[in-house]
Amino acid sequence: MPQMSGGDAVIGALLAHGIKTIYCLPGIQNDHLFNAMFDVGDALNVVHARHEQGAAYMALGAALATGKPQVFSVVPGPGFLNAATALATAYSTGAPVLALIGQIPSKFIGKGHGLLHEIPDQLNILKTLTKWAERIEAPQDAPAKVHEAFRQLGTGRPRPVGLEIAPDILQARADIDPEPPRPAETKSELDEDAIEQAAKLLANAERPLIFVGGGAMDASAEVRALAERLGAPVTTYRRGKGVMDGRHPLAQTLVGGHALWATADVVLAVGTRIQQPVALWGVDDRLTIIKVDIDPEEIDRTANPQIGIVGDGKRVLARLNDHLRHLVGPRADRVERSRALKETIAKKLSVLEPQGAYLRAIRDAMPDNGVLVEELTQVGYVSRLLYPVYHPRSFITSGYQGTLGWGVATALGVKHALGDTPVVSINGDGGFMFTVQELSTAVRHRIPLVTVVFNDAAYGNVRRMQQEIHGNRVIGTDLANPDFIKLGESFGITSYRAANPVALRGALEKALALNEPVLIDAPIGDTPAPWAFIEMPRVRGKK
Repeated sequence: MPQMSGGDAVIGALLAHGIKTIYCLPGIQNDHLFNAMFDVGDALNVVHARHEQGAAYMALGAALATGKPQVFSVVPGPGFLNAATALATAYSTGAPVLALIGQIPSKFIGKGHGLLHEIPDQLNILKTLTKWAERIEAPQDAPAKVHEAFRQLGTGRPRPVGLEIAPDILQARADIDPEPPRPAETKSELDEDAIEQAAKLLANAERPLIFVGGGAMDASAEVRALAERLGAPVTTYRRGKGVMDGRHPLAQTLVGGHALWATADVVLAVGTRIQQPVALWGVDDRLTIIKVDIDPEEIDRTANPQIGIVGDGKRVLARLNDHLRHLVGPRADRVERSRALKETIAKKLSVLEPQGAYLRAIRDAMPDNGVLVEELTQVGYVSRLLYPVYHPRSFITSGYQGTLGWGVATALGVKHALGDTPVVSINGDGGFMFTVQELSTAVRHRIPLVTVVFNDAAYGNVRRMQQEIHGNRVIGTDLANPDFIKLGESFGITSYRAANPVALRGALEKALALNEPVLIDAPIGDTPAPWAFIEMPRVRGKK
C-alpha cells in the first residue's frame, strides 16, 4: 500500500469519483488539503472564491445545472457557518453537494479550549444541513469515508452530504489503500401493482392533470410522452420549469394549474410536494391523487394520495408509459383546451408589466439552451410565471428556501460547470450586494457570466408590503447604492446601463457575444405585485 497523507487520500478519492473541480477558500486548518490539491496539478481545477458563502454557492450552482455531484471546501467555525446558507439551499433544492469542512486539531475537539475557529459540536450542525455527515478520524479512513459520501449522494433523494477532517489528520501520513469507488447500488424494485392501478386511473380520467417538480428534472422525455398520450396538461411553479418545454400547448404555469385543479379528476404528482395545491387550493372526494417520489417520506407528507409510488420518476413514468402504450394520442380536444387556457392566462398575466417586457428581452437574447438564474427580485418572482423555459436545468431557482443574495455566486458555478452554454443571472440591487465580491472570482477564473442588476434603490418587495399591508410604515428598506457601472469597471468587467427592456436586449446581445464577464445595470421603477397569481385561493373542498 502506498504511503500518503490524509489530504492526499481525500483528493485521490475525489479524483476517483470523477471530480474535476473544487470550489474553495484556503485557511490554516485546510493547508494540507490544499497541498494535496497542488500536488495533483492539472488533474484538479481549484476555483477559489472571495467568501466561503461564494464557494459553497458555486458548488450548488454547478450541481443544480448538471445534476452531478460537486465539492466545496472551507475552514471550520466561521468558514463553515458562512457556507451554511448555501448548504441549507442545497438541502431544499435536492442538490448533490459534498461539503469538505475543516476542524480544529483532533485531540481538542469537544474540549472547549477556545482554539481558532472552534465552535460547539460542529459535526452535529453539519448533520442538520445534510442527509449524511461524518468525521474522518484517521488518514486510513479517508478513502472509505469519501466513497460512502458519494454512495449517499447517489442513493435515494439527492441532497448534500458532509465530511469533517482535522488538520492533523490531513497532515498525518500512513500506508493507505486507495481502494476503488464502490459499485452503484442495485435499484430497488418498483411497485408494479401500484403502477398498473395508476395507469388504469389515468387512462379512464376525463380531466387528468400532471404536476412536476424538481424531482422530475431527469424525466422530461417520459413526462412529455405521458402527457401527449393522455392529453394531460403539465403544470409546475419554479423547480420543475423546463421539464416540459414551455412552448408545448400542454405546458402550463402555476396559474394554469390553479384553473385546472378546480375540475381535475386525477392528478399525477411527480417529484413535487404539491404542498400549495393540497394545502391552499383544496381537495375533495372527487379528486384522486397519484404521487410519485423517490423519497418514501414525501409520499404522504403533504397529501394522502390514493396511490403512492416510491421510485425514481424516470423509471416510474417509463413503466406508466408501457402500460398506456395503447393510447396513441394526440387527444386533440384536450390539447386544444389547454392551448386556449394558456392564451387566457397569458392575457391575465399581461398586467405584470414591465417585468414581462424585461423577461421577453432576456428570452429573445438567449439561445434555446441558455440558462437563467433567478433571484428574489421583482423580475425574478415574475420569471417563475412568465419566463418560458425550453429545457430541463435551464431555470435555476432557490426554491422554497428563497435565498436572497445567492444569485451571482450560484450563477458563477452554473456557468463554470456548463462551459459554452450562455448563462444570465438576474438580481435586485439588494441581493446583488450580498455576493458582489464574487465579480472578482469571475475575472480571476475567466468565467463569462452575464449579471443583470434590476436597480430600484430598495428592498422593493419588502417596501411595498410595508406600504400596502403595514400602513406605510416604511423602515429599513431604502438602499444607498454605488454607481454599478463604475463598480463593475473597477473589477475590470465590461459594464452597460440598460434604461428599458429594448436597451436590455441590446446589452445582453453584446454581452453574450463578448464571452467575458459583463455587468448590466437596469434601473427600474415600481412594478405591479405578482402575488395574486402565486398565492391563489381555494377552489375545492370546504373553505
